[in-house]
Amino acid sequence: MQYVIGIDAGGTKTHALLADEDGHVISEALGPGANLSTAGELAVEKTLHQVIEDSMGDREGTPAVVGLGMAGADRPEDYRIVGGIMRRIARNVRTVVANDALVALVAGAGNGPGIVLIAGTGSIAFGRNSQNRAARAGGWGHILADEGSGYWIGRQALAAVMRESDGRGPATALTPAVLAHLQLEKPIQIGPVVYSQGFPLASIAALAPLVGRAAEDGDRVSADIITRASDELFLAAASVVRRLDMAQDAFPFLLSGGIFGLPSLAAEATRRLPDLAPRASVRRLLEPPAVGAVRLALGELAGGVQLPQYI
Repeated sequence: MQYVIGIDAGGTKTHALLADEDGHVISEALGPGANLSTAGELAVEKTLHQVIEDSMGDREGTPAVVGLGMAGADRPEDYRIVGGIMRRIARNVRTVVANDALVALVAGAGNGPGIVLIAGTGSIAFGRNSQNRAARAGGWGHILADEGSGYWIGRQALAAVMRESDGRGPATALTPAVLAHLQLEKPIQIGPVVYSQGFPLASIAALAPLVGRAAEDGDRVSADIITRASDELFLAAASVVRRLDMAQDAFPFLLSGGIFGLPSLAAEATRRLPDLAPRASVRRLLEPPAVGAVRLALGELAGGVQLPQYI
């Protein structure tokens, strides 16, 4: 019996699935986020080692192939670093490394064309057309991009609270909500907390549900944040559709990530995305992205997988 492991290494958590050669999932393991850009090489190596060991459990031997989708890995230099990590922790094991957006797309669309729009801690739009060519928009990290993500929405919420406190912005229900969430009494206390060493991006992203609830309750500041988030995600998807020339094609738009758990944002995406490609469908990605990593590993086991090439 040969085994493969599929790993989805995101900014918030790492999910690994152990499967047999027929694709049946046998076990799974969870670990912390393993974004190469933000966590660093040593932390990523520790996390990958942990989830591979945990998913194998007491089984003897090693997996035949590891399929790895990793947030922040999309350049030759990234693949070189990740390849080195995998050689240290899983010597002589074949490894397929891809961006985490590709494994999410494969989880929902298999080897066919499609576009995945991810809004979790970070955000990215990634697509593959029928010629196996790929394009992406966003996903460049919280400093350069990630518009519409949980971090971006949480960052806007913090700014709105500070603007109200300064008298530079309107009153918002976010002020009491954010203070309660952070267990603080006054906005002036927010700065030392968010700038403190070790305050994670995920903690800012965790404020996004507060914005969604406040928007649904009629807070205009929150509603504006959600509208701008929707606009940014739509722009990213539009860029991918245009560059891959998919406007007339039939394919799925897949919505992935916890931020699409906000009903207003999911509803806007479902309403607007068909304007970009009328023959396309829109649905939430219900399959764990790690399933896509398993499929990449199985493809490599069967004789080699052809990853899409960027235009």
